[in-house]
Amino acid sequence: MVSLVTADSTDPDFGNRIVEEARSWLGTPYCHQATTRGAGTDCLGLIRGIWRALIGPEPLTPPAYSMDWSEPSGEEVLMQAAGQCLCRKPDRVLAVGNVILFRMRNGAVAKHLGIVSAVAPAPKFIHAYTGYGVVESSLSGPWLRRVVAVYCFPEKVE
Repeated sequence: MVSLVTADSTDPDFGNRIVEEARSWLGTPYCHQATTRGAGTDCLGLIRGIWRALIGPEPLTPPAYSMDWSEPSGEEVLMQAAGQCLCRKPDRVLAVGNVILFRMRNGAVAKHLGIVSAVAPAPKFIHAYTGYGVVESSLSGPWLRRVVAVYCFPEKVE
């Protein structure tokens, strides 16, 4: 079960800055493997763009990936990469600015990412979605049931 809170950082404004940056991407068209605000992005590209804007150079450069990610092998490639760059929250309590990782089908690998943009009065998240581009969506029951991991951006990289 996923829980919701309103703050999650030693810097109380960090989550809000993440959401402000994510909202600046709204309307960016969906483009597989792209990561350019206004021109095109996928869900990973959105997270990478937010990282570059708020933290600095990316710590990893992802290899080329297919639309089905690692489904044929069953490896949790995206979850492993997220664990290398982001801070995993074992309690799965959502706060504004958190990165959420989704498993789109039972038994499938986790392969969709979003940013928690609101927890109250109604939870929302921002993500790049095939056919829609970057949108802000309700984090309703069907989406919440798909959350498999919750992460925080590091406030700085040493």
